[in-house]
Amino acid sequence: MYYTYILKSAVDGTKYIGHTADLKKRLGEHNKGQSKYTSTKNPFVLVWYCAFKTKEKAVSFEIYLKSSSGFAFANKRLI
Repeated sequence: MYYTYILKSAVDGTKYIGHTADLKKRLGEHNKGQSKYTSTKNPFVLVWYCAFKTKEKAVSFEIYLKSSSGFAFANKRLI
């Protein structure tokens, strides 16, 4: 399984959207500062995720959520 996820920073409330095959491990990496973009904004809380059968679908949904219409959808319907 592959996951698309949304994290929220406990420091400043910013959101991060990503994808992974191991959600627990990836959340841990974000919170340990091992991700370049999120290293200054940790700790993070997982606010939403969705499982997909293929990596391609997870990546496609991540790209959609990062678009302007996907961002609006996520804020209105997912979080």
